[in-house]
Amino acid sequence: MTDAAGRATRATSVGSDQRGGAGASSAPGSGPAAGSFATVREIAQLAGSIVARAAARGITIAVAESLTGGLVAATLVRTPGASGVLRVGIVAYATPMKQEVLRVPAELLAERGAVDPDVAIAMARGVRQLAAIDRSECTIGVATTGVAGPGSQDDRPPGEFHIGMEIETISGRVAQSSSHQVTGDREEVRAAALLAALRELSAALDRTDLPMHSESTS
Repeated sequence: MTDAAGRATRATSVGSDQRGGAGASSAPGSGPAAGSFATVREIAQLAGSIVARAAARGITIAVAESLTGGLVAATLVRTPGASGVLRVGIVAYATPMKQEVLRVPAELLAERGAVDPDVAIAMARGVRQLAAIDRSECTIGVATTGVAGPGSQDDRPPGEFHIGMEIETISGRVAQSSSHQVTGDREEVRAAALLAALRELSAALDRTDLPMHSESTS
């Protein structure tokens, strides 16, 4: 489906033994110039709201980043109280690291390349699993992958990016992704991906079926 912002979105419920999340991929929606999305202050306010809302409900977050290179995690940790919300942040920039560190299936990467909504979901799943390495729980995994430009990658055009999420709910795990196409230079594309990831996190926190985990990462 396509939302009012022109982005392609989809969501699926998954069982606890599923990994790849492979399915029909959504085509990226056309979007405005990347630089027109939000100001630095608006991004900071959104991140602050995410941290405050998550902390109040005992919800934890794990972040896997490729395109954004750590921007999502860095933006969250600028907010006081982030230590009780952010479990782990991983930058898996090279494609082999997505497989080796985040356990994105090799066959998925070989078939689709790294810039794909199902790869974004698999990255989110992998980082959420990493966040439980100490037997603590993690509610939400979010991931970014895309092409900052100026050239293409895996036949994907510059400005295309995908946000993947895996969310633990009281009735099971939910995997979802959104696909975006924007115009702009490298930093503008990365800023647009940062904003999209934060908006996806904010929307996930609107759910009323999230379990609460009280462990702190500090």
